[in-house]
Amino acid sequence: MRYSKGFKSSIVRRVVENGTKSVYQVSKETGICSTTINSWIEKHKAGKLTLDSTDELTPSNRSPGEKLALLLESKMLDDESRGEWLRKQGLHSEHLPLWEQELAGMVQDKQSELKNENTNLKKEKKQLEKELKAKERELSVKEKALADAAVLLLLKKKHPNLFREDEEN
Repeated sequence: MRYSKGFKSSIVRRVVENGTKSVYQVSKETGICSTTINSWIEKHKAGKLTLDSTDELTPSNRSPGEKLALLLESKMLDDESRGEWLRKQGLHSEHLPLWEQELAGMVQDKQSELKNENTNLKKEKKQLEKELKAKERELSVKEKALADAAVLLLLKKKHPNLFREDEEN
């Protein structure tokens, strides 16, 4: 998943500037792998990632993953600290419910898509089961015909006179 520079810098800022949270804690809170956060910190130390908030994306341009991470983070805050957190993230209180609705809509779309896919798979399964039964019936008929042919060959071998009359007529 690709994250914006602003999102990366906000995560790095939580570890570097405050110093109260470890990479592991921030990783657990945001759902971002700790190795990813460590690589962002290394980029910051190398000067490739600044902690300025000027290059942050606008709230509407954030990826669904970023929105979900920010929503989850906001749910852990009380009302007093949420205001400060929103300002720090460059968000307004209206963004959170809108994002929640947007993500819920995406989940519903995905669920209906999966339901349609499941229905199609069930239809395909029924069709394959029908074909299998037809093949099994065909195989059974052929096995019976083969058994009959084997009996006739055995009779012809053991009793050649039985079939000689039929050949003459």
